[in-house]
Amino acid sequence: MAPTTDNAGPAGDPSSARASLEALRAEIAKAVVGQDPAVTGLVVALLCRGHVLLEGVPGVAKTLLVRALASALEVDTKRVQFTPDLMPSDITGSLVYDARTAEFSFQPGPVFTNLLLADEINRTPPKTQSSLLEAMEERQVTVDGTPRPLPDPFLVVATQNPVEYEGTYPLPEAQLDRFLLKLTIPLPSRQDEIDVLTRHAAGFDPRDLHAAGVRPVASPAQLEAARAAVAKTTVSPEITAYVVDICRATRESPSLSLGVSPRGATALLATSRAWAWLTGRDYVIPDDVKALALPTLRHRVQLRAEAEMEGVTADSVINAVLAHVPVPR
Repeated sequence: MAPTTDNAGPAGDPSSARASLEALRAEIAKAVVGQDPAVTGLVVALLCRGHVLLEGVPGVAKTLLVRALASALEVDTKRVQFTPDLMPSDITGSLVYDARTAEFSFQPGPVFTNLLLADEINRTPPKTQSSLLEAMEERQVTVDGTPRPLPDPFLVVATQNPVEYEGTYPLPEAQLDRFLLKLTIPLPSRQDEIDVLTRHAAGFDPRDLHAAGVRPVASPAQLEAARAAVAKTTVSPEITAYVVDICRATRESPSLSLGVSPRGATALLATSRAWAWLTGRDYVIPDDVKALALPTLRHRVQLRAEAEMEGVTADSVINAVLAHVPVPR
């Protein structure tokens, strides 16, 4: 039986789907304290069939966040710890010879799941990093010339440590551009950290989400209904032009050597529609675009070396662009 909420109707009903996805925040909060923006970003990525890059220092519950989302959404999840000796076949799977039948059979890799947590993706060489490209873009993997479709929904959540670069392989721009969102996971506030310790003192076990009370509150069917509703969200010509103007302004910024591509503009339009629908509207307003601009665009721009030395960040450049591009009325 599909999970329901107090406001739930049939699984294919958009209003039921919205209520269920909104309930994810409360459900995940049973396991993760104070990460509402990251939870919202993951839900937006699911609605847009996109992938997420999570950046944060070790110990801020990145893995727990993904596990809690999978439990609350009733989907399968797998985790891969990326290391320098990881091979592409360790992710996609490989052909295995069966001596009994004298034939090769395909052994699926961990990519065959709904939520794949690619932990510390920048610790593995580019050859292995690129093995995810086909899966992320085409939602399939090709082994020995045979394409094999991945489950639906399929979401890659990759993590990287922003403070330790020794022995890492920075993601190339082409692969960064495949991530719909880049979400930063900050250290918790003092009160949030007190709440975390209080939960642990009371017996909370992050490895047992069932004991923590995390239950499925949304189903894949409700997610599909939500995606269909997002696709019907209206975008006026003025909003489309506003998105284009923001992205074009990044290409003219003196602080950037690389601005946002047309793919980035398409991504910003998609995430803005998803956010508009989540907040209860069937049309996009400029505030929706502003709300999603940073997580959608911050990894699609490249700072000039001199700007970086002066302390300029991608976020500060995008904020400056948002401040200067005229807002449609």
